[in-house]
Amino acid sequence: MNDFFSTYGSLIVMMVQAGLLGLSLYFPLQAGQLSLATPGFYALGGYVAAILLTNPAFSGLRETLGNGMFPLTWLVAALLSGVLGLVLGLPALRLRGIYLALATIAFVQIMQTLALNLKVTGGAIGIFAIPQAFGFERPLQYLWLFGPLLLLTLLFARQLSRSRVGRAFHAIREDELAADAMGINPTHYKVLAFVIGAVLAGLVGALSAPFLNTWNAKQGTFDASIAVLAFVLIGGSRHLWGPVVGGALLTAVPEVLRFLADWRLVINGLVLVVASLYLPQGIVGAFERWRRPAPPRRPADLPPVTAAEGRP
Repeated sequence: MNDFFSTYGSLIVMMVQAGLLGLSLYFPLQAGQLSLATPGFYALGGYVAAILLTNPAFSGLRETLGNGMFPLTWLVAALLSGVLGLVLGLPALRLRGIYLALATIAFVQIMQTLALNLKVTGGAIGIFAIPQAFGFERPLQYLWLFGPLLLLTLLFARQLSRSRVGRAFHAIREDELAADAMGINPTHYKVLAFVIGAVLAGLVGALSAPFLNTWNAKQGTFDASIAVLAFVLIGGSRHLWGPVVGGALLTAVPEVLRFLADWRLVINGLVLVVASLYLPQGIVGAFERWRRPAPPRRPADLPPVTAAEGRP
């Protein structure tokens, strides 16, 4: 058992991490918004943590706070991501559909370009030797950070869906014009959903920088946007557990099949194609449909009763 966890400890943590990133996209989708900005906020949170934990300008603060520096990086990353999400969301969320997707892809590309050219981010090389959170010695120990965050996020999302805000999200997703006519402000709620997703992605980035021990511009790319979108679509975009299941599956398959060399990528692609064709509601959606009892069968059609037959 110890050999298993030592071998797959990093993979287990990465599966939970992928589920969290999928959930950061789940919130805008609940309000009917196809946002691909998650990797941009994820990269921002990671750079915040990497800079605060390694830059000589903050050495005095690190000596004063000790391990308290790690929660500070989470807080700063979440706040900056939320503010940037608000600034980006106010103009961008007036767009719809593919136009919003293109705008958020442009945001990811801008963030990557800045990371490649700014001195504070280490340029193309990035930032190395990021201290391990709380002196962790094994990758699996990061489950003490990612695990509670996943549970809290799931609980928050569940309560949100049952609240007035969650019902407003669903109304906007189903029919924005009808929701507006009923007194729901679509822009307000769409920006709120976007900011929630941005805060979560930034927080995951801040947790991931010490876990990976290095951070560079490859963390926030267009490819990462498509990967996160695949997590949600394959798992089930309308189900709370969908992004978690999809993220865990699509993260685990290439790693578990690594012994197949390049063929593992072919199998990963086949999983995507098959799931897209035969599981349009995602894996969780298909499971719930299978688990749901079949509707009662209607009785066989009987010959009509004539007026004479109906008399007592």
